[in-house]
Amino acid sequence: MALLLTKELDDDGHARLGVWHITESEDELRSLSSIPSDELEEISFIKSESLRKQKLAVRAILSNMFEEKVYLSHHDNGKPYIENNAVNISISHTDKYVAVIIDDRDDVGIDCESMDRDFSAVESKALSEEEMEEIEDLEQDRRNEQLAIYWCAKEAVYKKVSQYGVDFTEQIEIESFRPRGEGELEATFIHKDGYEEDFSLEYMTFDRHVLVWTNNKE
Repeated sequence: MALLLTKELDDDGHARLGVWHITESEDELRSLSSIPSDELEEISFIKSESLRKQKLAVRAILSNMFEEKVYLSHHDNGKPYIENNAVNISISHTDKYVAVIIDDRDDVGIDCESMDRDFSAVESKALSEEEMEEIEDLEQDRRNEQLAIYWCAKEAVYKKVSQYGVDFTEQIEIESFRPRGEGELEATFIHKDGYEEDFSLEYMTFDRHVLVWTNNKE
C-alpha cells in the first residue's frame, strides 16, 4: 500500500488531502479498493496501462479516505463528484502520483505535475506579462519549477471555480512568490463581469513533483 501522505487541512475535520504513490501492479491496485463493476469495466477499456493504473489508484485512495463504498462520477465539464456523498472533491494524477482533496463545506481544487515536464509553453498559455517578468532572469531549473507552481496554482483555482472558457492569463492572477519547497500562495480570480474573488492556496514539492491545493481555512 503506497499511501504517501494524508493531511487534515483544518482543525474541524472538514477538509482532507491524500497523495498516493503508484508502485503497485494493476491487480494489486484492484485488490486495494472496492470498485463498482461498471466503473471497473470502463477502466478496462482504457488502452494506456499508465492511465488505467492512475484511475485504479484514485479508487485506492478513495477507499482509504471514505469508510463507505463511494460511487465516483463526473459532470459534463469533467468535474468529479461522489454520487452517494455530498462532499466536494478534486482529483489530479501523474504517471507516479494521485492526489485527492475533499471538503464537506466548500468547493476545492488540486493539481499535481511532474517538474520533468517542459513548462515553457505555459508562459504564453497561462501567465500574464507581470508573472512572466517574475521568472525572466531565473536559471532554467528554477524557472521550470516556478512555471510548474504557477500552472498547478492556476489549475487548482480553475478546478475550484469550475467555469467554462476561463482565460488563465487574464482571469487568474498569482501573487508574486519564490519557491521554497512548500508554502502558501495568494490568487485572484477575475469573473467575466469584473468581480474579483481572492483565494489562498498551499503548495509543496517532492520527488520532482509539484502539488498545489486550495486552502479553505477561514
